[in-house]
Amino acid sequence: MPASDRPILVLGGTAEASRLAARLVAEGRRVISSLAGRTKDPAKVEGEVRIGGFGGAQGLADYIAREGIALLIDATHPFATTISDNAFAAATSTRISFVRLERPPWVAKPGDKWTTVASLDAAVSAIPAKARVLLALGRQHIAPFSRRGDVHFVVRMIDAPETPLSLTDYELELSKPGSMEEEAAFLTKRRLTHIVCRNSGGTASYAKVRAARDLGLPVIMIERPHRPGTDTVPDIDSVVQFVDETLRSL
Repeated sequence: MPASDRPILVLGGTAEASRLAARLVAEGRRVISSLAGRTKDPAKVEGEVRIGGFGGAQGLADYIAREGIALLIDATHPFATTISDNAFAAATSTRISFVRLERPPWVAKPGDKWTTVASLDAAVSAIPAKARVLLALGRQHIAPFSRRGDVHFVVRMIDAPETPLSLTDYELELSKPGSMEEEAAFLTKRRLTHIVCRNSGGTASYAKVRAARDLGLPVIMIERPHRPGTDTVPDIDSVVQFVDETLRSL
């Protein structure tokens, strides 16, 4: 089968991954987007979609071989280190072309009151007593904050958790991030004094950071884990160029 007819596998789940899939499909490429399945009602993605994990690096390698994947694109979240490591290992073992799309991190601007920390545990320790904190984290990252019984948490999620959270004092907010004005109103209404979030980069969830700046609220920013810079590009245009050049050479 010609390389141009073989599928491109996009490890997705991010806004950039969805836009990339749409761009490639519009160019006539066959695209399979793989989603982890953590969100019950994910936004529509152009092309083919598969849901669920692969079973580690070897499972992903087996899938690549079985489906005749021409090229692997890792467009997962900047903090999704396990799947990214598995993607690199699977691409290496199967000897297919690989590229990682990683949006640039946010950079503190004048007026930002950031405390940068390297881990969830460090973020837990950085919260002052009696604070009212927005936890803008995925549900799998909430448990370490359970040791802070002296803090009131507002936990924002898209879907309700399947089991009660282990936090002592908290409110659950089921919603997606809004505009800067909506985020400012939300922070003010809940009388929040701090935000804990990860440095995800991109525009989808930056409004809360801008709102915190305008309101003078401190942000405890969890920095990204160190990732190798090789095979990494910062935007969709660069990925599309890589795909076009790679497929022409196969």
